[in-house]
Amino acid sequence: MNKDADRVKLPGIPYRFKQSGLLEQALTHRSVGKHNYERLEFLGDAVLDFVVSARLYQIKSEHNEGDLSRLRARVVRGETLAILARKLNLGDYINLGEGELKSGGFKRESILADALEAVFGAIYLDGGFSACESVILHICDPVIASLPDAGELKDPKTRLQEWLQGRGHDLPEYALVSEMGPAHQKHFTSRCVAPGTGIQADGEGGSRQKAEQAAAMATFKLLTRVPVR
Repeated sequence: MNKDADRVKLPGIPYRFKQSGLLEQALTHRSVGKHNYERLEFLGDAVLDFVVSARLYQIKSEHNEGDLSRLRARVVRGETLAILARKLNLGDYINLGEGELKSGGFKRESILADALEAVFGAIYLDGGFSACESVILHICDPVIASLPDAGELKDPKTRLQEWLQGRGHDLPEYALVSEMGPAHQKHFTSRCVAPGTGIQADGEGGSRQKAEQAAAMATFKLLTRVPVR
């Protein structure tokens, strides 16, 4: 799958390198040797965080710090970066050691996300901040434009708690309904009660926390659909 990394430009990325060695390093996994993308990834991660933060600050003037942090996290998380890297076919250009190549490392989410950040770091070193910012926004602006409302990014327990407090109700209560399965494969069922509303719901998950989150989401959905006395 690997192609020659000694090039000055990658398809889909509007930047031409002056130092092709930087691009080669950005596309080299640590399984190949010491001259790999890890340091560039560190740098690219920092620049990405700043550029996305500045963009969100500019276009989301009605959001507070917590909202902006949640929105940024959705853009810069590994899952999102891996999706963007796949759209760029970045896996076709990553240099991998024999073991990683055989195991399909060019498809692995973590490797794709790290390599994309490393490319950002390489562009920063090769062309400066403005060039890197331009590339990051070119790639990430569609994601930023399609972000959901910040409230939807809060975890279900937080959303439920804020909804109840905002209407003068007590905090939600959680109880473990059941715990089944062997120690290495537990399955939990938890119940969430919204005091003063007459609403409760159960949720399931592989941990007690996940079960409570599921129960909170189910309760929140019921509350927002059913008139509360």
